[in-house]
Amino acid sequence: MGNWTFDPMHTQVEFSAKHLGMMTVRGHFAEVNATGELYPDDPEKSKVDVTINTASIRTHNDKRDNDLRSSNFLEVQKFPTIHFKSTKIEEKTPDKGTMTGDLTIKGITHPVTLNVVKYGEFNDPMMGHRIGYAAEAKINRKDFGMAFDMMLDGKLIVSHQVQVNIEGELLEVEAKEPAKTTA
Repeated sequence: MGNWTFDPMHTQVEFSAKHLGMMTVRGHFAEVNATGELYPDDPEKSKVDVTINTASIRTHNDKRDNDLRSSNFLEVQKFPTIHFKSTKIEEKTPDKGTMTGDLTIKGITHPVTLNVVKYGEFNDPMMGHRIGYAAEAKINRKDFGMAFDMMLDGKLIVSHQVQVNIEGELLEVEAKEPAKTTA
């Protein structure tokens, strides 16, 4: 067992939704903090905890980003973070499984199951012990209080269904030895 943290330089939390039922709009969160206890040889004992800064949302369109930060969607002033805490991890094959956890957006929590793929493992004295993973899930934004439902020509401007894709390298963190005391 080891304590692990996501390498921020190699971690991506991305999402996509349909605009007017035809164009896929993609975005990401630039500020993600994730930690966990990882058991590479017994993944079902593992735990993951992720916090995302909602104001760090980016879609390559400032006007849209500001709308996503507003009360129509994330309400970043009132809800500065999104949180995910795993509750169950199931290994299906040595490189695939599912991770279920509690996802909290705008103060509303629902269970979400992600399909997970292990990309590989790397151990190097300079770069450390790393494991790469990808995970994906679909969520309904309305389940999390994002009820914006404007229509244009009979089509939703923003789909209810949001695809979430995550890729990351976890880096094993060396356990610190307790400080010695002198009597």
